Amino acid sequence: MDNLILEMQTLIDELNRASDAYYNGHQEILTDYEWDSKFDRLKQLEEQTGEILPDSPTAKVSEDNIQGQKEEHEFAALSLAKTKKVSDLAKWAEMREIWISWKLDGLTLVVTYDGGKLQKVVTRGNGHTGTNITHLASAVSGILPSVPDKGHVVIRGEAVISYADFEQFLIESDEDYANPRNLASGSLSLKDVEEVKKRHIRWIPFTLVHCDREIVSWGERMDYLESMGFTPVERVRISSPSEEAISEVIDRWTVKVTSGENPYPVDGLVINYDDTVYASTGSVTGHHATRAGLAFKWQDESVDSVLDHIEWSCAASVISPVAVFAPVEIEGSTVKRASLCNISECERLGIGGPGTGISVIKANKIIPKVIKVTERSGELEIPDRCPVCGHRTEIRTSAVSGTKTLFCTNPDCTAKQLKKFTRFVSKEAMNMEGLSEQTLYKFINLGWIKDFQDLYSLKDHADELKTMDGFGEKSVQNLLDAIERSRSVSAQSFIYALCIPLCGIDVARRMLSKYDVATLGQTAKTAMASDTFAVIDGIGPEKSASFIKWFKDEHNYSVFEALLKEVTVKESAPVSAGGKCDGLVFVVTGDVYKYKNRSELKAYIESQGGKVTGSVSGSTSFLINNDINSSSSKNRKAKELGIEIISEDMFIERFNPELM
Repeated sequence: MDNLILEMQTLIDELNRASDAYYNGHQEILTDYEWDSKFDRLKQLEEQTGEILPDSPTAKVSEDNIQGQKEEHEFAALSLAKTKKVSDLAKWAEMREIWISWKLDGLTLVVTYDGGKLQKVVTRGNGHTGTNITHLASAVSGILPSVPDKGHVVIRGEAVISYADFEQFLIESDEDYANPRNLASGSLSLKDVEEVKKRHIRWIPFTLVHCDREIVSWGERMDYLESMGFTPVERVRISSPSEEAISEVIDRWTVKVTSGENPYPVDGLVINYDDTVYASTGSVTGHHATRAGLAFKWQDESVDSVLDHIEWSCAASVISPVAVFAPVEIEGSTVKRASLCNISECERLGIGGPGTGISVIKANKIIPKVIKVTERSGELEIPDRCPVCGHRTEIRTSAVSGTKTLFCTNPDCTAKQLKKFTRFVSKEAMNMEGLSEQTLYKFINLGWIKDFQDLYSLKDHADELKTMDGFGEKSVQNLLDAIERSRSVSAQSFIYALCIPLCGIDVARRMLSKYDVATLGQTAKTAMASDTFAVIDGIGPEKSASFIKWFKDEHNYSVFEALLKEVTVKESAPVSAGGKCDGLVFVVTGDVYKYKNRSELKAYIESQGGKVTGSVSGSTSFLINNDINSSSSKNRKAKELGIEIISEDMFIERFNPELM
């Protein structure tokens, strides 16, 4: 018995330390896989011994520990019980109507409105008391300063950072964070609003906790949030939640995760009763309200392999270790590489040299991850020279998290531009299909590309390229054809492609609503004041200063001019009232064929005074989907609300006949 109690205490200490790191932006101590395994073992021991020790995570909500003024929650923000079995979900549902939504992986914030005005924003904390971070509300998109409802409104949602914004932040900041959730939680500990804005945190409501209106349907509550201007979590209704019906939805949503359709990190799904009155009748067991919802987490498949070598990959200033191992089949695909993040993670796992036995999973069905070393062989060798430029490396330890990371000391290392090249060729930018990050990495190391315009000279290396591994006559021609097609590009895609700090697609569009591309560049270069563009709606002094600083750099401006000689920019029509889409709200889903991509279609709608949102609601005017008869959740929602579904051709016929 004493041995079991000792094991329980050891597990409690490990889990609590890991939770503290998880919720407070510190270095990851345990993977989700390891945490779940240890948590399940602790529950098993508690059931076996009949004892729950003090501070056990099975009986409390993990606390975010963000510093600041504490606030007691009006409604306790308890956590959800979790399962990895579909049968448990069906049993819990009791054949009552339910909703399935994402279990977003970020930091929970409770937002309160009174009299139509934002009153406070509070972190979940320990579920009963959180930290007031209302001063950061303007830095988090999705939190509205006011709402139409003049009563008392309490909304719970998740503060998240998209994978794309996470990657871009790492490029621009040279900081090291393990994942988007880690960055989100660390960011909300900051006091500087402008610094938090740089992190592009988005708050996504996942439940309407309270309003003075009597709305007893969870689905209608979410619709009400949309009617007030929020963009709540994606969701789907299951009227008769049998195990088969739930499995079908989970399978579809799993594909959304693995295909990258969902831009935000998730660590599972959540089911809720539509009947909120019934949901409120459950009891509270430990720190779970038994009918408030149930979380589903994917069962990670662990596979053993053998380490071949560690590849040190330099991007931005950080040199990251990547485990290359004997290929294994996981979740239906072959995996042979997994990022190890940093030196601290290698030390935590006990990574050795070639021949080291390892266990690998696909975390949340997406990211290959080494979860443990099964048998160590030799020692990990940390390079003292950058693998790209050959300059000296150094290990730096974060003063905040204690994370040890390897850096290249050469400020001009070409590899520091890799992520910027990746953005330049992306679908949202120049759309050079077939140019992966790995391929760009090869070209950089060969010295073929040093600036963006060098990509248009790759045809000079065609013969040599055909002899390289992974390339042949056809693939090389496809690559060169994609580069040639990119010579015709929309104005906002071109500006976005330049990788100007703080300039995403939306900022580019707003800038171009007042200037054409050439004039925009010249105005920025010659601007006398850093806030020249701050008068443009949605820009402000920080984005204006960043834009001007980029163009005043002589090298950047020479790249800008060189690119304008290589490409033809299709200027956006200025946004004006009275446009063909004026006052209309569109949702676009699925592939498009007449427009270059969905971003181009969105740009046209906005240039004509329309608005594009991500989810179908009562305020949606049209859903654009080339598969009009599909049974997708957006199509079903549109039909329920009586919203017309139109194809791309139908849209063009009505709103852009010039394209016919």
